[in-house]
Amino acid sequence: MSALTPPTDMPTPTTDKITQAAMETIYLCKFRVSMDGEWLCLRELDDISLTPDPEPTHEDPNYLMANERMNLMNMAKLSIKGLIESALNLGRTLDSDYAPLQQFFVVMEHCLKHGLKAKKTFLGQNKSFWGPLELVEKLVPEAAEITASVKDLPGLKTPVGRGRAWLRLALMQKKLSEYMKALINKKELLSEFYEPNALMMEEEGAIIAGLLVGLNVIDANFCMKGEDLDSQVGVIDFSMYLKDGNSSKGSEGDGQITAILDQKNYVEELNRHLNATVNNLQAKVDALEKSNTKLTEELAVANNRIITLQEEMERVKEESSYIMESNRKAPKPDRTSEGQALSEARKHLKEETQLRLDVEKELEIQISMRQEMELAMKMLEKDVCEKQDALVSLRQQLDDLRALKHELAFKLQSSDLGVKQKSELNSRLEEKTNQMAATIKQLEQSEKDLVKQAKTLNSAANKLIPKHH
Repeated sequence: MSALTPPTDMPTPTTDKITQAAMETIYLCKFRVSMDGEWLCLRELDDISLTPDPEPTHEDPNYLMANERMNLMNMAKLSIKGLIESALNLGRTLDSDYAPLQQFFVVMEHCLKHGLKAKKTFLGQNKSFWGPLELVEKLVPEAAEITASVKDLPGLKTPVGRGRAWLRLALMQKKLSEYMKALINKKELLSEFYEPNALMMEEEGAIIAGLLVGLNVIDANFCMKGEDLDSQVGVIDFSMYLKDGNSSKGSEGDGQITAILDQKNYVEELNRHLNATVNNLQAKVDALEKSNTKLTEELAVANNRIITLQEEMERVKEESSYIMESNRKAPKPDRTSEGQALSEARKHLKEETQLRLDVEKELEIQISMRQEMELAMKMLEKDVCEKQDALVSLRQQLDDLRALKHELAFKLQSSDLGVKQKSELNSRLEEKTNQMAATIKQLEQSEKDLVKQAKTLNSAANKLIPKHH
C-alpha cells in the first residue's frame, strides 16, 4: 500500500484523508459493483488520484462514500438472493459452515461498519458495530432476549464478536429485517455512532433492510459456544458471484438430478421425524387417558368420602341434641352430682363441637379437592382434544409427504429412464460412426486401387499407341 502514498513533501489534510479512505476501502472504491441479471459485474474506474487535483471528482469524499454505499447495496442484493435460492434448493436447515451464509454475514458486517465513527479508548481508536445493535432492545422489546444471550456467551471477548453473534441469533429468530428497520428509522440515535453519509443513515440502508425480509423463508441453526467469532477475518469472496458460462451450462443436467436426490432425501428424513413425532404424541395421549381414568376413580372415592362425612356429621348433631334434651328432662339431684353431670356434659359438648369443626374442615378440604379434580379433568380433556387435532393434522401432513415422496420417486425413475435412453442412443451413434469410418476406409482403399488401375491402363495405352504407328 506504500505505492498509494502521495509523493509530496508536506501532505495536506485533504491528502491524508483520501489516503486513509483509500487504504481502508480500496477494494470497494477501485471498482464499481453493478448488477447484470443474476451476476456480478466489476467495472474498473480510473486510477484513484491521491494528490490534490481540482478536476477529478474521485477525490471527493462524498463521491467515495456514495460509491461504497452503492457497491455494498449491490453486494447485499447478490448475497441475499444467492443465499435464498441456494437454501431453497438445498432443502434443509443451514449451519455456520454453509459458504453462502458465511458470505452474507461478511457483507452485513461491512454494511454495519460503513461510516462508523471511531471512538477513542486507552488502546487507541476503535470502530465496532456492537454499539448500534445494543440499541435495538430499546426499540423492539423482543430483541432483549438475544442481547442478553450474547452478553452471557462465555467465549466472546470483543465487541466485534458480540455483534457477529447478535446477527446470527437475529437470523435464527427470523427477526433480522424487523430489527434493522426499527434501527434505521431512528436516525437521531444512529447519528451518535455513524457519519452523516454512512450507509445506515442513507436510503441504501432502508433498501437492504427491506431485502432482509426474504430471509424469513430459510431456517438456520448455529452453535456458537465452540465458534471463535472474535478472530474471524471478514473478506468478501467476489468469486462466488462472478459468472462462469461454461461451468453453468455443463453442470445444469447434473444439478437437476442432484436437486431431485436432495429433495428425496429431505422428504425421507422429514417423514422419519414426523413418524417419531406421531409415535410420541400417541404415547402422550395414552398416558393422559390413563391419568384421566385414575383421576376419575379418585374423584369417585372422594365423593363417597364426602357423603360418609356428611352422614357422620348429621349423626353427631342428633346425638348432641339428644344429650342436651335428656339433661334438660332429668330430675334434679343434689348440687354436687348436678355440677359433675353439667361439667361432663359441657366437656362432651365441647368434644362434639370440636369433632364437628374438624369434620366441616375436612369436608371443605374434600370439596376443594373435588373442584380442583374437576378443573384438572376439564384441562386434561381439552389437552387430549388438542393433541388429537394435532395428531390428525400430522397424519395429514404425513400422507401429503408420502404422496410427494412417490411423486419424487416417479420423477427420479423418469430421469433415470431418460439417462438410460440417451446412453443407448449415444452407443448407437458411436456404432454408426464406427461403421461410417470403416466404410470411408474401404472407399479410400477402393479409390487407391482405381488410381492404380488407371495408371496401369494409361501405361498400357501408351505402349499400344507407338505399336500402331
